[in-house]
Formats: sequence, structure tokens, C-alpha cells
Amino acid sequence: MTEINSFPQALTIAGTDSGGGAGIMADLKTMQECGVFSTAVVVAVTAQNTLGVQDFQALSPKMINEQFQSIHDDFDIKACKTGMLADAEHVQLVYDNLQKYDFGPLVLDPVMVAKGGAQLISDEGIDLIRTKLSQLATIITPNMPEAERLADMKIESQSAMLVAAKKIQALGAKNVIVKGGHGDTETVRDLVLLESGENFWMNSPRIETIRTHGTGDTLSSAIVSSLAKGSTIKEAILFGKKFVEAAIKNTIQVGHGHGPLNHWAYNQTSEELNDEI
Repeated sequence: MTEINSFPQALTIAGTDSGGGAGIMADLKTMQECGVFSTAVVVAVTAQNTLGVQDFQALSPKMINEQFQSIHDDFDIKACKTGMLADAEHVQLVYDNLQKYDFGPLVLDPVMVAKGGAQLISDEGIDLIRTKLSQLATIITPNMPEAERLADMKIESQSAMLVAAKKIQALGAKNVIVKGGHGDTETVRDLVLLESGENFWMNSPRIETIRTHGTGDTLSSAIVSSLAKGSTIKEAILFGKKFVEAAIKNTIQVGHGHGPLNHWAYNQTSEELNDEI
């Protein structure tokens, strides 16, 4: 008989996206595609589509605490991640619960600044991410504007990315990925700084498309899934990059605006490559 809870399980702690492209919806799709059973703590609910966010509502502290308790009481979570956490009160709630329960390595996606530059959480919430939540992070995955906020500096060169990563690591996060997608160069360069001090670049060709909604969620979820299955930190990060690159490259036509990724592209293209061999 198969042992109970032997299947790899992961947890996402974030907000929903009714349009299905980002947030918890992207997390669940990614984890499923990666062969991991996914669970969720819903922090906020959004009314959202590819054209934008029309409304959102954060859940009560009681409901959030009960979700954490429910997950802890029944599942064997091997890795977890955070996404959009709404406001300072909810960042503190998540921090308190992650101190209370052991859900394995934490991938912190510090959702603070949108691709267009709009701030998605209050200054107080950002402060708590910097001073508290980052201290729990096994891996933190800021985009360039988020890295600037976390490191309290401008990033205008690749050397500055490394300086910023070291500053973010000094906040407590063990491993840092500074995503380089906010640019116009032909090659997207993501900087990885590991706990050991090793650093390296992950390069991929820039794909001209507006269908990149949920990229950050997808990357962090793919990394979490790989960790839940027993991969090393470096292996999980490299896998996450490949998964996202396939999801952007093999586009799907959904929605009238900033469309979603193709979350089944990695497995689909891998199967096609195997068929050709």
C-alpha cells in the first residue's frame, strides 16, 4: 500500500486571479504541470482579466489563519511560496503563520511593483517584506523594480544587479534571483546569487509578445515544485527558468489584453522533442 502523503505536495500563499493567468490560478496550473499536488492559502480575491484588475478584497485574518491550520493538519507540504499579499496586515499574518508551521523551503515572490511600474502594496507592507518575510526566504525572486525597493538603490547596470542581490541577501534571504525582464535588450539576463556566494546568469532570448501575464508567479511555482520533488536549489532555479521560457515562447491566444502564459508548454514541447528522437 502506498504510504499516505508520499506524493510531493506544495503550497501557494497568494491572491486569486479570476482571469486565470496569474496569482493562485497560475500557481496551481504550474504545480500540476510539474507533477506536484498543489494546495493554497487564499489571502485575497481579485476581479481581474487580461485588461486589468477591476477590484479586490482581502480575506479576514480568521479565515487566513484557519486555512493555514487546515493545510498543516492534513498535508505534508514539502515547499511553499508567497505571491500577492494585499497589505501590511496580511504580510504580518503570513509571517506569523510561517513562523508557526513548517512548510519546507519558502520561495518569496515579493509582489510589490507591476510591470508598468505601479506599486501593488503599501509602503508599510514593503517594509514588512524587507524586514521580516525576507528573513524566512530560502529563495527570493524580485523583478528589477522590486529589487530596487528591497535594496534601496537604483539598478542601471549588470554590476549593479549583483550589488543589489548582495544587499537583498543581507536582509536574510538565502538565495536571490534578480529577474531582468524589465528591459529592452535582445537577451533577458536573470542574476542568481546563491547562499554559498556563487553567482551566475540565466540568459534567454527576449520574445516579443504581450502574453506574459503571470510570469513571476509561474517562475516561483515551478521552482517550488522542483524543490518539493527533492531538487537542489540550483537545479530548481534552472528548471524554473526553462519552464517559464517554454511557457512564453509557445504562446496561446487568450483574452484581449496582456494575455497569460501557456502553462502546459514545457511538458508539451518536451513530449514533441522526445517523439522526434
